Amino acid sequence: MDATQPLRGLPPEFFLVHHGLLREGPGCEAATLRALRRLPELPPSPRIFDLGCGPGAQTLVLARTLGTRVVAVDLHRPFLDQLERSASQAGLGDLIETRCADFGALDEPPSSIDLIWCEGAVFIMGFAESIRCWRPFLRPRGSMVVSNAVWLVDDPPAEAVAHWAEDRSIATVRESLRRAESEGMRVIDTFPLEPEGWWEYYAPVRRRVEELRDRAAGNSALVQMLNATEREIAVFERYGNTFGYQFFLMQKTP
Repeated sequence: MDATQPLRGLPPEFFLVHHGLLREGPGCEAATLRALRRLPELPPSPRIFDLGCGPGAQTLVLARTLGTRVVAVDLHRPFLDQLERSASQAGLGDLIETRCADFGALDEPPSSIDLIWCEGAVFIMGFAESIRCWRPFLRPRGSMVVSNAVWLVDDPPAEAVAHWAEDRSIATVRESLRRAESEGMRVIDTFPLEPEGWWEYYAPVRRRVEELRDRAAGNSALVQMLNATEREIAVFERYGNTFGYQFFLMQKTP
């Protein structure tokens, strides 16, 4: 698959902006480690899947910290190629298996996975829909960790609401907890991503936008993508106190 090939309805200009970045969404190593420390103890030789892994910044943390094999799943082959190079450079190549596949159609037996991890990608199917899809693959009392955008206030500003209008999974933390429990998961912990985790993603994106401005002359589609990306960052700068990313640590109920 070419680095600029459309995926999941996204235009090639999106991947021109995002290709080669370390992260494809808000997150940071400290948050990944914090979630890992709060999880129930995993069994020996656990089966771990990182779904919608992107270029795999968090995959590397999982493999290095747990010292066990992690299956990293994403539909965009260039992200997986980047992860494989990063894993090799970090001496983790033997611990990371990449799969170019749809995380909404896992080819795995039921009750066969100990830990499902997904940072910032559940919006693709929806928060509740993702949990519903993946829960059957967990072993009894298996764990699931996801991060997702949430409202931090009950009455968010109209511009922020318009920005998130296409994301059907965003809700308040309280509503997200209710949705998770209604899908047969016990939420054992939850915590917000610090603003630094947003800027670990947005700072490189902003630099990429600046680099591409000269190339965008005469390319209306790329100009629109660059403008949209800048608007996204501006919404966070203005209203980041009204929404954020939240980690949800869950365990499969009987």
